[in-house]
Amino acid sequence: MSNAITPGHRIAVISDTHNLLRPEVADVVRTCEIVLHGGDISGPETLEKVRNLCGNFYVVRGNNDRDWASGIPYTLEVELYGRKFFMTHKKKDIPSDVEADVVIYGHSHRYAQDYINETLYLNPGSCGPRRFNQAITMAVLTVPDTDLSDNVLPEGGSGKKSYGITVERIDIPHAKAASAASTSGVVCSGAKETSGVVCSPNQVTADLIRKIGTDLERHRTVADIAARRNVSRELAEQIVRLYVTHPGVTPEQIMSKMGL
Repeated sequence: MSNAITPGHRIAVISDTHNLLRPEVADVVRTCEIVLHGGDISGPETLEKVRNLCGNFYVVRGNNDRDWASGIPYTLEVELYGRKFFMTHKKKDIPSDVEADVVIYGHSHRYAQDYINETLYLNPGSCGPRRFNQAITMAVLTVPDTDLSDNVLPEGGSGKKSYGITVERIDIPHAKAASAASTSGVVCSGAKETSGVVCSPNQVTADLIRKIGTDLERHRTVADIAARRNVSRELAEQIVRLYVTHPGVTPEQIMSKMGL
């Protein structure tokens, strides 16, 4: 993970922290002037921690931000350093006619960076609890003091102008992420690695997820589901949470969201 400071205004872009502010993320935030959060903060404590690190803070409400977040907007438009930013949690909620230099979103827990009609679309991924083998990521935008609209995208881009904004993807090593206690996204750990219990991502199937969904419909508890389906409690809780927070989701979609 690179924390090198480059000339210009640094903006930290994070999303889907889900009540976990990693020390590696905090270290990067301290080097930035502004923080943009793409939603799914999941609690006011994390919001306050980020505010204490960087007072210039913009955030949108995610699908897991409940009643406590009633004052947080689902979409936000803000101008920063002469650039127009549009923010929302889910990509599907971005207007087709959005007028912005940069569009920030989250929700999928997967890093994505695209340029469409000279607009930067950026999903910083999730820097909160890890979902199985998904990367733990955030981003830093550097906006120059002057308009560098003659600059073109680096190799691999669309070839359209980037308005001088540079993007740094920051990956947090999994070894460090694993130290974040039970919220690290590890399905089974320590004494819970009981013989015969499903602990590995490659043991999870759509049929297993479907059965857990049926158990949930029958109002069984997470503990009951874990015992009934011979899975770790952590895994049962992850699947149940996705069913609850994504009404109508299919087992295949859950597998995708979990990075399987």
